[in-house]
This record gives sequence, C-alpha cells and structure tokens, in this order.
Amino acid sequence: MNDKLASILALYDDTAPLAEAHTIPAPWYFDPKIEELEQRRVFGGNWQALGRVDQVANPGDFFTTELAGEPILVVRGVDGQLRAFYNVCRHHAAAVATAPCGKAQSFRCPYHGWNYGLDGSLKGMPEFAGVCNFDRAANGLVPVAVDAWENFVFVNLAPSPVPLQKSLGDLITRIEPLNLRSLHFHSRQEYTLNCNWKVYVDNYLDGGYHVPHLHKGLNSVLDYAHYTIENGERYCLQSSPMVVPEPDASGDAAQVSATRKGDRAWYFWLYPNFMINVYEGVMDTNLVLPLGPGKCRVNFDFFFRDVSPEREAYNTASIATSDQVQDEDVAICESVQKGLNSRAYGAGRLSVRREAGEHLFHRLLARDLKLGLEQAIGLDVR
Repeated sequence: MNDKLASILALYDDTAPLAEAHTIPAPWYFDPKIEELEQRRVFGGNWQALGRVDQVANPGDFFTTELAGEPILVVRGVDGQLRAFYNVCRHHAAAVATAPCGKAQSFRCPYHGWNYGLDGSLKGMPEFAGVCNFDRAANGLVPVAVDAWENFVFVNLAPSPVPLQKSLGDLITRIEPLNLRSLHFHSRQEYTLNCNWKVYVDNYLDGGYHVPHLHKGLNSVLDYAHYTIENGERYCLQSSPMVVPEPDASGDAAQVSATRKGDRAWYFWLYPNFMINVYEGVMDTNLVLPLGPGKCRVNFDFFFRDVSPEREAYNTASIATSDQVQDEDVAICESVQKGLNSRAYGAGRLSVRREAGEHLFHRLLARDLKLGLEQAIGLDVR
C-alpha cells in the first residue's frame, strides 16, 4: 500500500516552474490514502485557525473543536495564559468539556468525575484511594501548541512546531495596515460541499481566473485587468482595485456594489486551508476542512467594523452577497469533483498570468505529503 501511495505522489513534479507545471494529479483528490496522509501531516502538522480571540478573551472562557480527528479544548487560564489541550480525560478517554464554548472554573469529566484546572492539571479523582504508583502531576490534560494572531486562535498538533509568528512570516506586516482588530465578529455560516477540500482551495487561488465567467456580480466591482497575485513563503495575496459599476446597474451587480466598497479588495490565503477576505469595513474568513475524499466543510465567519443594531440591515445584505458568490462556487466545485473522477482527466496546466497561487499550494502540499510518507516509512519519494 505504501508503494501505491508513493507512486501516486510521484505523479506530480513539484520542481517544475509555473510555465511548465501541471496541477496535482486527479488521484490526489479522491484517494483514501492521500486523505489519510493529509490528516496526519497537513492538518496535524501545520498551524490551523480554529477559533477567534474573542471566544477566549477572559479567564475561564473556552471553546472546543476538532483537528485531524482529534478533540481539542482551548481555554484562557486564570493567569491570562492561552492554553490548548486534547479534550480527552486521562482516566477513560471521555471528553472533559462537552459544550462548544462557555466559561468554566474547572473541567469535570462527566464520565467518572475527574476534575482538571484551567491549566490542565489534575485536581481530583473521586474514589481513587488505594491506587498504587499513580502520579497525579503526570496525568493532567495533554497540552497542544496554541497561539493567537490578529483576531484568530491557531492550534498545531505537531510535538515541537515552528512558532506561529515564524510560520506566518511577512504575512504579519502585510496584513497589519488593514487593522483587522477593529472588525468585530458577527456570525458564522457553514457549507458542506460534495468535493475534496483541495478543489475549494484551487478555486480560491486561481487568481480571479473564474471571476468574469462565474461571478458576474463580483466582477462588476473588481478591476480585473489590474488584479494581482503575490506569493509569500506560505501564503498568497490576491488583490484588486475596486471600481464603481454603472449608475444603472441592477441585479447581482447592484447588490454587490452596495456592500463591497473601498479602494481595494484583499484576498489572503494561508497554507493550507485558511482565507481572509477584506473590503472596507467588512471581512469574512473561510476555513476549509475535509470530511472525506469527496466532501468538505467550509466555515464562513463574518466580521464588520460596526455590528450595532442600526447597522444590521447592511451587514445582513453583505452576508447575502457572500452567499450568492458561495452558491456559485459550490456548484462549480462539485462539478470539478465529478470531472476529476473521469477517465478523461489526469492533470491540467496552469495559467502563468493567473494561477501562481495555485502552483504555490500544490508545491507546499506535495512537500508535506512526501515528507510525511518519508517519515512514516523511511522512503525517499522526492
């Protein structure tokens, strides 16, 4: 089986320059072994934006989530320290925190009542007298690497990950002028798509290639001719000047122009699966999570500079604009997934003008998967 996986990975040449590159091959989008390797190496070995800073703003605030099949608990300690743990009791493995979010003074496992402090330490075990050679200090919740940047909480399951700030690199200075912290969380919407998570990322990273054809409304406010793509080490920035549609614009164009304003649109992608989309006074983030080789979930979090009741009509209209674009993307991504399974398709080519971001994604992914297989079996597949 490892030989088969190695042969699938070898189908892609991650050393080819953009002008000569192909996309990653079709089997990477539906092979179960690829997905298994992605869970372990890509999602389990990279920083993931799993929550928001406002969810853990004060001591005792917590939220629970899942990463690469692992249950995770993130909490703000009494000392103000942000911490994350595997949400797994050290006694018989039940979840110690069962609510999606909340405020706690401690975490008591609902199974047998083992109690843990906000720092993860084991505080008490009912009816445990007489147990020999038990070290309470060694049986606290198992910690996970966690850090925060801008509005977002990141978690990494790797045992000794590269610090988040180093992983982000110059993305920090690129985003800082946009003042994201002035934007406040409004709401979340979740979409389930019948496509591989990478199809959705590919679609996001095609440099606006599909926008004039698929998103007529959005295209009416973007200066497509001056749309730019800039790659960092682990991120891509797509950006476009904004234009004002014709005064008699109607339908989708009128809806988009009413809620997408400012001088420029900013679209950031952070490897492997996090997107930040910024307009004047508006931001939405997209987190793409695999649900199997042919299914994924996209979490949309919406932020606005003004979340007062007086602004609700505008904010709701802005979300409706996003919904329209997302509906268009869902349809095309699900169409692509069907095509990837066709005997007529193996791999495609990339536009030098438009698809540099997609090329970066494929090379980073290939590096992760090949290193992951090497670490698992000691095989050089590069």
